[in-house]
Amino acid sequence: MLLADLVATHAALSATRSRLRKRELLAEALRSAAAGPPPQVEIAASYLSGRPRQRRTGIGWRSLTDLPQPAGSATLTPGDVDAALERTAALAGAGSHAARASAVAELFAAATAAEQDYLRALIVGELRQGALDSLLLDAIAAAAEVPIGSVRRAAMFSALSGPIAQAALSGGAGALESFRLEVGRPVRPMLAASATDVSEAFEKLGDGTGGAVPVAADAKIDGIRVQVHRRGDDVAVFTRSLDDITDRVPEVVEAALGLASDAVVLDGEAVALDEAGRPRPFQETGSRTMSRDGAALREEVPLSVFFFDVLHRDGTDLIDSPARDRFAVLEELVPEESRIPRRVTADAEEIQEFFTDLVAAGHEGLVLKKLDSAYDAGRRGSAWIKVKPRHTLDLVVLAVERGSGRRRGWLSNIHLGARDGDGFTMLGKTFKGMTDEMLAWQTERFRELEVSDDGWVVTLRPEQVVEIAFDGVQRSSRYPGGMALRFARVLRYRDDKTAAEADTVETVRTIAALPG
Repeated sequence: MLLADLVATHAALSATRSRLRKRELLAEALRSAAAGPPPQVEIAASYLSGRPRQRRTGIGWRSLTDLPQPAGSATLTPGDVDAALERTAALAGAGSHAARASAVAELFAAATAAEQDYLRALIVGELRQGALDSLLLDAIAAAAEVPIGSVRRAAMFSALSGPIAQAALSGGAGALESFRLEVGRPVRPMLAASATDVSEAFEKLGDGTGGAVPVAADAKIDGIRVQVHRRGDDVAVFTRSLDDITDRVPEVVEAALGLASDAVVLDGEAVALDEAGRPRPFQETGSRTMSRDGAALREEVPLSVFFFDVLHRDGTDLIDSPARDRFAVLEELVPEESRIPRRVTADAEEIQEFFTDLVAAGHEGLVLKKLDSAYDAGRRGSAWIKVKPRHTLDLVVLAVERGSGRRRGWLSNIHLGARDGDGFTMLGKTFKGMTDEMLAWQTERFRELEVSDDGWVVTLRPEQVVEIAFDGVQRSSRYPGGMALRFARVLRYRDDKTAAEADTVETVRTIAALPG
């Protein structure tokens, strides 16, 4: 298999909306990768899911803006790319920046123009093709001719889909049985669906007849999701993306070692709190887990950990047990000061009051959980529903980037600005929330406002107002105002407002002091 084959699959995936056709395309690519020579199914599966096997490559988007001339013919294999990315990921210390730049230039010089576009999007995480992980799992089952249930069960216990594809296509259903909960190996975290308010969430978790049933209402803390594995004196801590951060969070390790258990797997949140017990800015928590010197920041940014679930204790797997049973084990095992604030009630008004108190205390909101639900690892089902306050701003579009993948041919990622005196200050970028109709409209509209075009970014006259929803404001050194919107998404374009009526930087700074 050549990389060009995956590029062709990517183009075909982006061109169709049919889930069945996408599954067929993915299955065909997996079978081709498994056939070799040499077999490359694990790497191919990762690329088909839209990301490299390496969690971090060390290659930033800035280093991919000026690429060498493309190759005239396709010679790269997925294995060639994986080996190159493995080398760049391992570079560190003096001279690593120059060595990485040289390696990137060498890799991209061997790629055709289409492969360069594909690799750039793959590396920076913008390979949008409508092939979600759940769809890839379906394709693995189809390619290997094994039950989808076996594939999904295995996926619960594997950080990546590549190893699952490798096992299924080389060993069938029997090989998938080797994937099981194992203390020390991370489990895909269970995720929550969303609701606009407490009433909607509470109704979704009801008995289906309008009757209220008790639910667990957990505080949603704006920290870092941590999955903690302990066996004896050995502790491993993983993030939501299943990166190992054990050496960066000694407080979490100490909390796990203080429990009366020899083997345990816990799910929770690590967060930096101020002296009043309010969450500090998210970046301060993030600095502890993102930096290689995270542990050295302990005095400056101490972490607290709050656990909300337990998946294993002393030889007993609890992942399939009802939430009420898991929560009972958690209460027995973890002291109250290390458990997430929780209310169990069938009273919607009590939950609403709890939500209001949590937001006032600086937290994100809450997560409502069915008490009879298993821990559905790796799935965003209906058993957990999160509720957060929503902020909105009317901002001005300062520039727009060309789209890639399914958005190729459109102007897509918009640069957002708030009024700042006589000018505008950029607060981030987004393409979230855009429909195809919106993409088509803005492509035409922004060409009317074009000031310059460098081949990737189209700079605009600052006239078009857009309404943006977002979850909060974080500090950012990337933008001149020192702030960026968190999880910004487009609600609608505001043709009823002029740029002079857009929100100001001062408004954003005010919001930055609010929870969220």
